[in-house]
Amino acid sequence: MATQIHPATTVSNIQNFIPITLEMNNNHYSSWSELFKTHCRAFQVIDHLRLDDPDKSRKADADATWDRLDAIVLQWIYLTISHDLLHTIIKLDSTAAQAWASLANIFKDNGTSRAMDNNKIKASSSNKLSSTESPSSLWRRKNTILRNTRSSQINVSAIKKLQNGANKFADLVGVKLGPKGRNAVLEPKIGEVKLEDELENIGANLVRQAAVKTNDLAGMGQQRLLFLHKVLLPRLLRYVVAAGANPLLISSGIEKTNEALVAELKSISKVVEDSELADVVAVSAANDYEVGNIIAEAMSKVGRKGGVILEEGKSTETRLSVVEGMQFDSGYLSPHFVTDSEKMTVEYENCKLLLVDKKITNARDLINVLEDAIRGSYPVLIIAEDIEQEALGTLIVNKLSEGLKVAALKAPGFGLDDIATLTGGTVIREIVGLSSDKADKEVLGHAAKVVLTEDMTTIFGDGSTKDAVNKRVAQIKKMIEIVDQDYEKEKLNERIAKLSGGIAVIQVGAQTDTELREKKLRVVDVLDATKAAIEEGITVGGGCTLLRLASKVDAIKETIKDEEEKVGADIVKRALSCPLKLIAKNAGVNGSVVSEKVLSSDNPKYGYNAATGQYEDLIAAGIIDPTKVVRCCLEHASSAAKMFFFWGGVFGG
Repeated sequence: MATQIHPATTVSNIQNFIPITLEMNNNHYSSWSELFKTHCRAFQVIDHLRLDDPDKSRKADADATWDRLDAIVLQWIYLTISHDLLHTIIKLDSTAAQAWASLANIFKDNGTSRAMDNNKIKASSSNKLSSTESPSSLWRRKNTILRNTRSSQINVSAIKKLQNGANKFADLVGVKLGPKGRNAVLEPKIGEVKLEDELENIGANLVRQAAVKTNDLAGMGQQRLLFLHKVLLPRLLRYVVAAGANPLLISSGIEKTNEALVAELKSISKVVEDSELADVVAVSAANDYEVGNIIAEAMSKVGRKGGVILEEGKSTETRLSVVEGMQFDSGYLSPHFVTDSEKMTVEYENCKLLLVDKKITNARDLINVLEDAIRGSYPVLIIAEDIEQEALGTLIVNKLSEGLKVAALKAPGFGLDDIATLTGGTVIREIVGLSSDKADKEVLGHAAKVVLTEDMTTIFGDGSTKDAVNKRVAQIKKMIEIVDQDYEKEKLNERIAKLSGGIAVIQVGAQTDTELREKKLRVVDVLDATKAAIEEGITVGGGCTLLRLASKVDAIKETIKDEEEKVGADIVKRALSCPLKLIAKNAGVNGSVVSEKVLSSDNPKYGYNAATGQYEDLIAAGIIDPTKVVRCCLEHASSAAKMFFFWGGVFGG
């Protein structure tokens, strides 16, 4: 008798059934959860959302079938929520019911009243002006609705506890600001802050998450972000709680001001020269010469577009080597592919690569390759233009339930031919008579090792394709001679750098496990900050860029109509003026005097060097910040402040 196909396995695109993406700051949870439960009932997997009896459906089917269906439901959840929510709830070996419960806990606080109040606000915001209504009367109408709901929305005690927790975390790091700041041991990428009071603990971890996000994106800037947040939040609270101002409009003013400041920041950003990379490394390494020197040497060997990867060394010395390989910006398509849950990476040795120059829409296209991989007990990395839901789901289910060693990612912008050259593989193209459903192990490439993160892939060559790589580089050089546009030449030069530069492998050594962990964190931060400088340029450091941005706020206020939004602009101005003052204070001088002296000069490079006590050209002195660091501080500090109202109840909690 034929095996009955479970209805859940026939769903190829969950977005067709649940066209809502659940986000942390929207009001769609009720609609999203109702749609999701209805979908699960229709496809006979509603039991997978119940925590009370997690083994209920196991009684009817074999464990393997239950696991497969649970993986499908879990994937539906992950694919219909935002990236921020995904990173909040994702856990290794989680069941669908556990993920469902985590989301319910996040959104359970006064969901009904929040939705009713915010629906009023949204309705007001979306209303178009009538022919007789002025803009000012529309703003007054919105304010009336907000003021009528405000008394039930604000939980002053909760917000103050959140603030206390945030300040305790910020105080730990604030003493480090500037070259003469005191040391504080902080490992923001490991674990969470633990405070006895539950709300204080939430507040501390909210700003910790913002700091970690800034650090992940730019490699540094946690101290400035936390200090900015510490200045922003009490002023925001003062207006909202004490003066009865509208938190939505103040937050809107902060956002508008920051958007204008980010545009201003980009206009003054300077492209980093190779000679200035050493200064970026030095500032990021905070006078750790061993770390600074090893990063500088790595960048000099593989170039600014070359790949750098870290490994734990087997000796007490930190060593550098360069191996054949390639690194590019494209990560795994699903966290289910992760093999190291602590680092959230996919790592396979002696890995085969399937390169497909089209979108994979059906799991049948992969059967031959997957069966060969199972028989040969080797891992497979699939790189394609894209992989649709059904095919991706099949890969995930086979990895989770069958033990298949597999991962998948989208092809990088420069295509697949360079990867094929490095790995000795063949690109599957129907135009030349090849199709993925007929592909076998003969067309697969080979890598000594592959390492995937959420947004980056590193492929280590096995040394067998050096001649082919050299020929490929020569071909690309000839292409550079033919093309006219500078942009095309730049991209071709980047391809040469990726192919021929290799991968710099830094093996971090230390005396103890604690020292090793701390040193690895420092190396990662310095490397990320250096990459950030290459990506978005550099600007004057030492808190002086933030101070000069603060001086631009008054002009930005002139473009803002609403008075309460202008309050948001004033809050930003005050916050941006404070980091330089704290740097000066940590150096033992008066911050207000230093700020006035810096602003007295029209030279944008002029500033205060806290290490020497001199006023000088900070770019020439090597006192610089990656522009991306400053941008992330602006964006994430205001975002974290807004989240306090979400958790503290300002929007209905």
